[in-house]
Amino acid sequence: MPLHFRDQTQMTMAKIKHNNFLDTVNEVITDAAKQGVLHLYAEGENFTGRTIGVGGNELYHFGTTGYLGLEQDPRLKSAAIAAIQKYGTQFPLSKSYISHPLYNALEEKIGHMYGQPIIITKNSTLGHLGAIPSAVDDRDAVILDHQVHWSVQNACKLLKNRSIPVDMVRHNHLDMLEDKIKYHSRKRNRIWYMADGIYSMYGDSAPLHELMTLSEKYSQLHFYIDDVHGMSWAGRRGTGFVMDQLKELPDNMLLFGTLSKTFGASGAVLVCPDKKMHHRIRTFGGPLTFSAQLEPASVAAASASAGIHLSPEIYSLQNELKERIQYFNGLLSKTDLPLVDKNISPVFYIGTGMPKTGYNFVNRLMEEGFYVNLGLFPAVPVKNTGVRITISRHNQREEIAALVEAMAHHYPKALEETGTDPGRVRQAFAMAVPKTGAKVVPGDLDIRLENSITKVGKEMWNNLMGAHGVMDWDGLLFLENSFQGNDLKEHNWEFRYLIIRNGKGKPILATFMTVGLWKDDMLAKESISKTLEQTRKYDSYHLTSRALSLGSLFTEGNHLYLDRKHPLKDRALNILMWTLETLGHKMGAKMTVLRDFGPDEELGKFFKDQGFVRFQMPNSCAVHLTGRMDVETYFSRLSVRNRRHFRKEILAFEPEFQVDILASCHREQLQQLIALYGNVHRNNLGLNTFSFPQRVFEAMSDNPHWEFILLSLKSSPQTPIGAMFCYKNRGKTYVPAFVGLDYTYVTSHYTYRQLLYQTIKRAIALGFYGIDFGLTASFEKRKLGAEVNERFAYVQASDNYVLELLGTM
Repeated sequence: MPLHFRDQTQMTMAKIKHNNFLDTVNEVITDAAKQGVLHLYAEGENFTGRTIGVGGNELYHFGTTGYLGLEQDPRLKSAAIAAIQKYGTQFPLSKSYISHPLYNALEEKIGHMYGQPIIITKNSTLGHLGAIPSAVDDRDAVILDHQVHWSVQNACKLLKNRSIPVDMVRHNHLDMLEDKIKYHSRKRNRIWYMADGIYSMYGDSAPLHELMTLSEKYSQLHFYIDDVHGMSWAGRRGTGFVMDQLKELPDNMLLFGTLSKTFGASGAVLVCPDKKMHHRIRTFGGPLTFSAQLEPASVAAASASAGIHLSPEIYSLQNELKERIQYFNGLLSKTDLPLVDKNISPVFYIGTGMPKTGYNFVNRLMEEGFYVNLGLFPAVPVKNTGVRITISRHNQREEIAALVEAMAHHYPKALEETGTDPGRVRQAFAMAVPKTGAKVVPGDLDIRLENSITKVGKEMWNNLMGAHGVMDWDGLLFLENSFQGNDLKEHNWEFRYLIIRNGKGKPILATFMTVGLWKDDMLAKESISKTLEQTRKYDSYHLTSRALSLGSLFTEGNHLYLDRKHPLKDRALNILMWTLETLGHKMGAKMTVLRDFGPDEELGKFFKDQGFVRFQMPNSCAVHLTGRMDVETYFSRLSVRNRRHFRKEILAFEPEFQVDILASCHREQLQQLIALYGNVHRNNLGLNTFSFPQRVFEAMSDNPHWEFILLSLKSSPQTPIGAMFCYKNRGKTYVPAFVGLDYTYVTSHYTYRQLLYQTIKRAIALGFYGIDFGLTASFEKRKLGAEVNERFAYVQASDNYVLELLGTM
């Protein structure tokens, strides 16, 4: 894509809008709320746990995290009520000064449960914020499982202020973890691996025994495990899944449990076998010191629950839940429902793939009388949307069976109604795909997928896609010749051309796609890219992935032709989606990117429903040269302020420049221009891409559709200090695709502004109808009369690993 820059007092490189992630999450959650599956309010004057009131209906409740149902136990309720009567609704003092009278008994009971020193915290989020910065020393390192709970990841951000390395590995990827341990062991004291005991979405678990074996191999390895979803329903005295698996808590582990969720009360518990560390965290643990303590009712309810955990009754409760889990697993095994991970936890996840399928399925189940949760981005990758079902002691066998029956009936209907099938869903979750899965039924459509523009009619392509950018037939032939057969893998792209016509040969949809190696931080903050580029000095392909994109990294503009009025356009769009999925899977792409769309609500909704998330890109700029105007007429249309800038910063300096328009360059000139381009590329980490091979520039010099605008000072005419690499699109659109600069003169001579001006002059002299000024630098280009338009990309990644890893940096 054309990479230019914008102006501040000093010229700096272009940056994209990096509130993208929060904006994207807001859009996803807002869409789900509009579909009636999130941000709901429970209704009714009482609550039993077995049912929940939603939208005027009583639904069987399959979304609770109170797996043992203790939140409805009369003993906990009575204890909470009595505590309020005796001590009030709260005890408004810091626990550092004094704890209210019920705290001591609770701490003794919880300590007895674990047989280890413990700390009670207000909740697990505040507990992590207090414990992690206290436990992790400046000489330590942290490695996160990329699916560890957000609250753990968030607490680790505090460590960056102390220059403690926070790394990340793919979920349960022990080989990758060992590589990270080896790397950090040379420089760091302890290496903390942070993970969940039971993961909240899929219900899968950490490989605890394998981790213990790894710690025997590496004595520096310590563990910080969040087991809040494993609490109470497993383990001796209900101490959780981790304790159930390990039996004894190792000295090199900190364990978090919860007094909320299954425990039935409020608060969380940190178990810390290291007495010295226990004292340090308890004495001054940040939020543990300054946050309010648990309310008397919560402490009393937790104490009553701890009494149940310390009695034989806890095992009866666990067994009742276990029977329900086994019953549910057995019923699911007789269906074709795609259970993402079969395990012994009370958490189940049925994959739907696309968000709109998830919305449809959840709403169907609610209409049948069942409340379930939707798993949605960012908790899961956007194309791994699914229905999260939890089993509790509240659920009876008859309603469990009825839920499975309803799911088996409505799941295929939800798939059909939202234009997908089991094969696409299973492929999204890397599950075995049925032999009959994932087929496209073209009906009366003619679908052509070609691997070269030479197999596509020139006139037809130019009529559909050739009006702008380097996207006409000749421009794409230039790209094919330039980005194939190169030495480095990042310089070799695979091209595909999709044309969909109706039965009479009328085009409905056309686009071209490329697959190539991208830097994973292409749209990340500049500071992150700077850090990663240091690593890439000795590991060139660190954090890079194959990406499938509409268009290419060389082109900018509308990469999709769509006849919006055609009655078969929706079918054509679905075929495009299927084609992208198939190509991405076949070519090993980890990410699919749909680029350079305007604020198009209709297409945007379609893409988001198909499992893409929207990110805002730099603005696109274009100049319209209507009426074959001359230069004076063009600039007379600028505002008074912009004309003043134009005279002062451009016209005043023009006499100092020698301006050359070259159709081709000799070898020495070309090397000079490549060096100028390299200056800009190295400084433009706001859109971090691989540089282009020399072969591209050599091909420009040999191609009649390209020319170069060179700026040099008249005092040194043989040394260019600025250049535009310009493509002439079919005599209609002038495309200054790339810029090269000597930064010595950018501020003193306003070199970039002079290049923009000379580009406009050249396009007018050639009689072109417009200029595609590319992405970014909108402030500069607007001052010279360019129209600025918002642009968006829609991204679908195979998982959230890279997104979350970059979030730790």
